[in-house]
Amino acid sequence: MTILDIKTAGNPVLRQVAAKVTKIDKRIKRLLSDMADTMYKADGVGLAAPQIGVSVRIVVIDVGDGILEMINPEIISKEGSCINVEGCLSVPNFDGEVERAKSVKVKYQDRNGKPIVLNTTDILAIAVQHELDHLDGILFIDKANSLMPKE
Repeated sequence: MTILDIKTAGNPVLRQVAAKVTKIDKRIKRLLSDMADTMYKADGVGLAAPQIGVSVRIVVIDVGDGILEMINPEIISKEGSCINVEGCLSVPNFDGEVERAKSVKVKYQDRNGKPIVLNTTDILAIAVQHELDHLDGILFIDKANSLMPKE
């Protein structure tokens, strides 16, 4: 179990477009495991590799249904609209209202390189959109309609 340092707003790695993973090897699998450990330790529901200083297209998410590991994820369709309050491990002092699609279809590879297409809705769809934004250098505060200090 390795807990990694979570980068916060102002760190330039959070504004970079992350590189595509070209080879899934032991290093990438270890990164997935370490990211999950870090996310759980920080009591988060998602974590993107740039948030721990590694600019590659990897995210981990757990909204209560078990860990979802995504390598090179890409949203292929969106439907509907909803506004929810979001927070972020990289912006620890604020929450904000963000409008996002209510459902998304995402394609990605799992830790074994298997291609997956997943239809998501509600909280999982929001988490997917939030984490994939990190891979393009976008923070939720860039999209928030309003920001509120955490109490």
